[in-house]
Amino acid sequence: MQLDPSVAAAGFRLIVHETTASTNTEACTLARAGECGPLWILARQQTAGRGRRGNSWISEPGNLYASLLLPDVPSARAGDLAFVAALAVYDSVAELAPNMAVTLTLKWPNDVQVGNAKFAGILIEAENSWAVIGIGINCAHHPAQIPNVTDLKTSGIAISLEQLFAALSKHMLIRLRQWQMGKGFAAIRGDWLGACSGVGHPILVRLPTQELTGKFENIDDKGHLMLRLADGRIETIAAGEVFGLGPRAQREMAR
Repeated sequence: MQLDPSVAAAGFRLIVHETTASTNTEACTLARAGECGPLWILARQQTAGRGRRGNSWISEPGNLYASLLLPDVPSARAGDLAFVAALAVYDSVAELAPNMAVTLTLKWPNDVQVGNAKFAGILIEAENSWAVIGIGINCAHHPAQIPNVTDLKTSGIAISLEQLFAALSKHMLIRLRQWQMGKGFAAIRGDWLGACSGVGHPILVRLPTQELTGKFENIDDKGHLMLRLADGRIETIAAGEVFGLGPRAQREMAR
């Protein structure tokens, strides 16, 4: 089954592939060769998909793999784009499945979930004055060996790749304009917090060298997680993995 040749991106140019190594890799290669963008790259399958921290992203046909190359992104603001993109994915699924039976949420820093299981991830890469937003969305299937991961079809949400990309490109344009015209992260912070799971609740944060538990207090003006520790101090975390704590752990923290 091939991608519908009529698929288009709202506002920006689009390159469509049946198969490519990685949409992010291609976007970065084009940027280094002088491509200015904005430019979407969409593929039905990736042979070398990449996720955060160098992890591979399993990329069989049926899911959505897309990258957006953006020009004129200050390096200090590139991290904002993970939040912009997460909101765009959230908005797209909410629009296409308004009566979904499962809860749609965002998870810090850049995952999108249904029923507390991840179905979409985002990878930001930036150099010089350009940035690439890589988006992988599990539409039809997901890797069974990875815990707390799902896909839209399994969650009862039937959306085609073409439908989802059309909505995603539209909502990405809206959220980028909000971010740019609103002068940065402050313009999207409230919307992101409103859709985020775990805010105000005890969580565990896994870092490269340690694990921390505390209350998910907030995110700061850079998108960093603010974790209130048991002694009352606030630990600011730029990157890590977040896990919700069960009822027993929550009771122990409340003592």
